[in-house]
Amino acid sequence: MIIENQAMVTDAVLQAVGRTEDRRLREILLSLVRHLHGFVRDVRLTEREFQEAVRIVAAMGQKTTESHNEVVLMAGSLGLSSLICLLNNGDAGQTETQANLLGPFWRDDQPLTPSGETLVRSPTPGPGLMVRVSIEDANGVPVEGAEVDVWHSSPEGLYENQDHKQAEMNLRGRFVSDQTGRFEFRTVKPAGYPIPIDGPVGELVRATRRHNYRPAHLHFMVYKPGFKTLISQIYSPDDRHIDSDVQFGVTRALIGNYVRHDEPSPEMKLEAPWYSLDQKFRLERGEARRPLAPIRAKVSDAPPRA
Repeated sequence: MIIENQAMVTDAVLQAVGRTEDRRLREILLSLVRHLHGFVRDVRLTEREFQEAVRIVAAMGQKTTESHNEVVLMAGSLGLSSLICLLNNGDAGQTETQANLLGPFWRDDQPLTPSGETLVRSPTPGPGLMVRVSIEDANGVPVEGAEVDVWHSSPEGLYENQDHKQAEMNLRGRFVSDQTGRFEFRTVKPAGYPIPIDGPVGELVRATRRHNYRPAHLHFMVYKPGFKTLISQIYSPDDRHIDSDVQFGVTRALIGNYVRHDEPSPEMKLEAPWYSLDQKFRLERGEARRPLAPIRAKVSDAPPRA
């Protein structure tokens, strides 16, 4: 097609991508072109603005490394990750769901840990936390043999693969539910933390006059053949950023009941004050699939320069 005016550009591209053999890919590309071209016309994007947009996309790739994923961070900061999660869970977005964001810090080699053990593998000061988890199917029947990855930030707001001071696999573990669908573990109460803002995501956050904090949470990933893998986060309601998460991840179903205890518990080796959390997860039938880890390396062991 010889293009004679701006309207014909869209027609030419639609004609070209319409020849895509894969039906689902063709559907996605046709819709992408229509919406993308429509967006450009709607805002009347200038050449200078387009050049800036291309710079930002390139900068996200340049900023992404084996230990940091700027693209995942940007998707969360625009609410895209949360939207995709909610559209694909809870009866295709029609009902409440416990599904949530994977985040960038999950590791696919977390160590198998016996029920009742601690996730603290190096000195990590902070209030103790006792967590009891139960896994059920949609009918309330306990699910035995579910593998559950657990990971979270330190009370300083850093994950183990961000922090050279933490031991390998600190605040991480993989558990298997027993015949009653249960397991438990001890750890320290996580803190909220700032997302990195030294790249394109930081430009977006500053331009929109937002803070760059995520509220405190525990990560869970429940894997059991025959059930859809459940990726979840359970948020602490006492965090001051609970209603303004920079990644738009907090839903009502994910606010946990973290109970404070002001007396020590010698039998659980917990000094006062400490917290407890009883958390139930309900699995849907579907495909059991482990995701790819967003990052593959830990930060350098060398301390950062001042």
